[in-house]
Amino acid sequence: NFLPLAFVLYSKAPQPEVLMRSFRNVLCGAMVACAALVFGAGPASAQGPGVRAGVSVDPDQFYVGGHFETDELIDHLYLRPNLEVGFGDDVTTVAVNIEAVYKFPLKNRRDTNFYAGGGPAINIYDRDNGSDAKGGLNLLGGIEFGKVFVEVKGGVFDSPNLKIGIGYTFR
Repeated sequence: NFLPLAFVLYSKAPQPEVLMRSFRNVLCGAMVACAALVFGAGPASAQGPGVRAGVSVDPDQFYVGGHFETDELIDHLYLRPNLEVGFGDDVTTVAVNIEAVYKFPLKNRRDTNFYAGGGPAINIYDRDNGSDAKGGLNLLGGIEFGKVFVEVKGGVFDSPNLKIGIGYTFR
């Protein structure tokens, strides 16, 4: 009879409340790690927190997030860890990205830089049938005009394929 087999399989499957508790624990851990990066950094005029938003492809989503840009580590190299939360395409995505950017200043345009960079990512995908965390890698490029930037990000492995966003850094 099929009914006892279905009951046994269902009773061994993780319950939705267990999955949501696991997802919340991972999300809280990621937010604590980002907060430690943001509030653990020393004061400097070139560093600061920021906000970002944009769209992604595969999954097709709108995302919002925050970042922290460090002071210059070495000549033109900055660390910009960020947390992005995407909505849409029947999935919620939380991306924890540890990205470095190398800035190419424009000689005749003060506070205008092209930049390129990348870094590892932890991507948490929450669907109706459960959630899972996967590692990825991001490659990015953009241009910043003072405190505002426009960015294009490509993902490999288990990161979203493409993100196009805009952001603002409070410095």
